[in-house]
Amino acid sequence: MSAPIHKPRIWGLMAEFDTPADLVRACRAAREAGYRRMDAYTPFPIEAVFDALGLHRNAMPIIVLCGGILGGLGGLALQYWVAVVAYPLNIGGKPFFSLPAFIPVIFECTILLAALFCVLGMLALNGLPMPYHPVFNVPRFAFATKDRFFLIIFASDPKYSAEETWQFLESLEPRSIAEVPS
Repeated sequence: MSAPIHKPRIWGLMAEFDTPADLVRACRAAREAGYRRMDAYTPFPIEAVFDALGLHRNAMPIIVLCGGILGGLGGLALQYWVAVVAYPLNIGGKPFFSLPAFIPVIFECTILLAALFCVLGMLALNGLPMPYHPVFNVPRFAFATKDRFFLIIFASDPKYSAEETWQFLESLEPRSIAEVPS
């Protein structure tokens, strides 16, 4: 008895379009049809695609704010510990805890940690580093860096059904449609 043939898991369905306008129209139609887990690939940035996919909300502002707050509080705590607890110096009768003297370091620590959280948050939210992505399994995807525009609807979308999604993508009149194996 031979081993069963395993069909590769499907990452999603990808449609190829010739123009940015076709891609934007397809993204809007997919959004209106109820698809929420999808992405678009273009050879250059297209703001209308971003709007059509509904990608306006993300966690970056909160991540950067948390980094800034932690940096500011960390800088203040470090200076307080050094000036008041670990090594207090009485210089001319000035108080050990002098907030105006601490402001430059607090500011710098705020900026440092906000920037660090920004970079790390961007990498985490983008799923980077990702040296391999399933879309590279589609041979025609090589044109994404030249002159073609791609829309992928992920199989993880709650509305995804292989046949219905294929028919939906065909109704958008793409140049081609391909299954994206994982």
